[in-house]
Amino acid sequence: MTNLKSIRFFPRELKILIAVFVAVMTIGVTLGLIYIGVNTDYTPAGTQSYYAGDDVTSDFEIPEQYPKSIEALLLTTHTHVIAFSIIFFIMGGLLFFTDRLSKKWKLFFMIEPIISTMVTFGSFFAIRYIHPNFVYITMVSGVLMYGSFYIISFIILRESISRD
Repeated sequence: MTNLKSIRFFPRELKILIAVFVAVMTIGVTLGLIYIGVNTDYTPAGTQSYYAGDDVTSDFEIPEQYPKSIEALLLTTHTHVIAFSIIFFIMGGLLFFTDRLSKKWKLFFMIEPIISTMVTFGSFFAIRYIHPNFVYITMVSGVLMYGSFYIISFIILRESISRD
């Protein structure tokens, strides 16, 4: 019988599938981060502008960014919360079958990005409708979410390409 307690001991074919899946997922997430940078310059001001729109100081000024509509925010949030929940459920499930982390850290990385997903995408509404300074919550939760993703990906890839 095959030992399925760790990815390192999975059959070679399954390890290849996992490695390719995680690599492609990492490319997709990285492309999403590039898209964020194109739209926000990775700055608080750029993020505020993207969601809340630009401040207009005169009647003749045309804003570069208009405030996001409730429909646009709902569409973005709906699709991303569903997709990221699925991504982090799968990645968390794969992380469960790794040996590199203590149980406490493993549980943290299995749960944290799902919570950060809700905080990150929920804070878009707060930037738009409550106060632009909610951008700092967006940025902190986004860094935690994406940082967790890359750490999880690295651990899974490392174990899936090991020769044990």
